[in-house]
Amino acid sequence: MLTSLLSPLVHLFYPHCCELCGTDLPETDELLCLRCIQALPLTHFHRYLQNPVAKVFNGRVAIQQATATYYYSQSSGIQQLIHLFKYRQRRDIAAWLGRQTGYQLRESSWIGDIDMLVPVPLFPRKEKMRGYNQATVLANGIAQVIPLPVQPTMLSRLQFTSTQTRKGRTDRWQNVSSAFKVNGHLAADTHVLLIDDVITTGATTEACCTTLQQAGARVSVCCVAFAWK
Repeated sequence: MLTSLLSPLVHLFYPHCCELCGTDLPETDELLCLRCIQALPLTHFHRYLQNPVAKVFNGRVAIQQATATYYYSQSSGIQQLIHLFKYRQRRDIAAWLGRQTGYQLRESSWIGDIDMLVPVPLFPRKEKMRGYNQATVLANGIAQVIPLPVQPTMLSRLQFTSTQTRKGRTDRWQNVSSAFKVNGHLAADTHVLLIDDVITTGATTEACCTTLQQAGARVSVCCVAFAWK
């Protein structure tokens, strides 16, 4: 009774607003209003084998499946959400996007063949600076929807690579080609779903896939956003 009486007062001083448009969100656990959720550009790539993400890796590395939940679009708000969870300590946004990704993956014909979720790792010093690995938070969000084990230490990053943002495809590959290693043992033919936030040229993802495949795994790829070129 007391909680219900105090709730409007608490909401007055600590309003819960949509992260994108600022609309008031009373009595909800959502981070976005319905209008902003519906405006996010879903790709539906999980329904198609030869989708644009899969084509990024054609002739480069033999992956099983590939998908992205959203198009990376500044106008849609995806860029803003990713910036918040990467640079503004908003783990809750990464977890929310992970759950949205899980709902999409649950509709795919191939998710039942996946054995584990493996986040793309950060270099330890960079993870310490950020406070967490956003790919691990995304993977944990997916696992809240699809009961798959998350293996955050299966891959580690050996080098503190410089930012990929302004590099071309060749420079990105050279920057990460020997940056990863597998820790421990992977059972033969284990099907790993590699999790990351954004794919652009795919250089980091390719390097991770190659490392996992050399350890005997089959690899599929899932990211939250695909930077359409």
